[in-house]
Amino acid sequence: MTPASSPPPAADPRPAPPPPVPPAARAAPRDRLLALDVFRGLTIAGMLLVNTPGSWGAIYPPLEHAAWNGWTPTDLIFPFFLFIVGITTEISLAARRARGADDAALRRQIVRRGALIFLFGFLLNGVPFFTWTAIPGNPDPTFLQRVVDRLYDWRLLGVLQRIGLAYVAAGLISLNASVKRLVIVVTAILFGYWIALTCLPVPGTHGTIGALLLDQPSATMAAWWDRLLLDWTRFGLGNHIWPESVTWDPEGFFSTIPAVATCLLGNLAGRWIVRYERPLLDRVSALFAVGALGMMAGLMWNWALPINKNLWTSSYVVFTAGVACVAIATIMWIVDVRGVKRWTAPWVTYGLNPLAAYVGSFFMARMIYSVLSVSYHGHTVSLEEAIFRSLFLSWASPVNASFAFAVAFVLLWYGILVVLERRRIILKV
Repeated sequence: MTPASSPPPAADPRPAPPPPVPPAARAAPRDRLLALDVFRGLTIAGMLLVNTPGSWGAIYPPLEHAAWNGWTPTDLIFPFFLFIVGITTEISLAARRARGADDAALRRQIVRRGALIFLFGFLLNGVPFFTWTAIPGNPDPTFLQRVVDRLYDWRLLGVLQRIGLAYVAAGLISLNASVKRLVIVVTAILFGYWIALTCLPVPGTHGTIGALLLDQPSATMAAWWDRLLLDWTRFGLGNHIWPESVTWDPEGFFSTIPAVATCLLGNLAGRWIVRYERPLLDRVSALFAVGALGMMAGLMWNWALPINKNLWTSSYVVFTAGVACVAIATIMWIVDVRGVKRWTAPWVTYGLNPLAAYVGSFFMARMIYSVLSVSYHGHTVSLEEAIFRSLFLSWASPVNASFAFAVAFVLLWYGILVVLERRRIILKV
């Protein structure tokens, strides 16, 4: 039999093996998450550093918030949180959808997580759930009276509450939304908030428009909404605004509206970061370029609408989102493009357990700064002040001692988070 007339070979019943996956493609998702964990960890550690000085009267200027208009590095931390929330929302929802979750399940997840984050923040505001200082008009209150009194000034809003509200709004808006729709929504929020904050007359000011009152914290449109929604003294139920300001809240409802835009801009960045079909260097370069343009646009907008964290102005949203893009692009370039990863371990530890770091450090700080008192050289002082004076102020100038205390607090919590990581204890909602 000639070769031409030979019968065809029998078909191989085994399926053909899949084509090999290039190493770079396999590593891409892990690397993206590594860069994000590093950025999140740096943000968390920065929060602890600025929130726990040894003395609030001795702080290096970059570690303080701007008094009102303007910004410092400290004013970047909170919007970085929200920007990260936007990125992780996109990644999380895409992963759940890939596992078969439908829109109804995703909406339930968004609402549930947002509600839990809000609840965590609300409960933290109440710690230790009783008034530990003197109660005016009651020289010898019972414990029950202290508990009841605490309810009258229990702050309703705060950092976690804003994150929860912005997460829910941004998550529901971005679900199934195209990039074009998100850009339109962000634009509408930023310009609408600008108009409402500056062009509308503020109630109770005899028709004065908001633009003329932006330098008066208690007279802005945001402050009016804060008093309307959070000051319940007219009902005999206390004032639930931030106690440091009394008449306005830096995380009030009205100023939370543009914070949703910060979260949505993070969502847009997340969509670009996970476009693995695009070359890595292209994604990094584009993210850096867009971030630089955002910084420039925010600084230009500042001429008409001041950059202001407490009001969360539209210029502040654009500027801080731009800085966040540049920061993430820089980390991606170092970690992914250049492959320099040894320095990332401490920040990954912080980034893996952000909720535990925030909740735990907040609780610890509240206890040692405000609640727990000790006798020190014949005077009753807070536990924090006793530690600060004995271990830090005894050998350093006030500002250096204050900074050293904050660094020690960050290192303490790094150790705690290392233990939690090794035991696989991750606080999630």
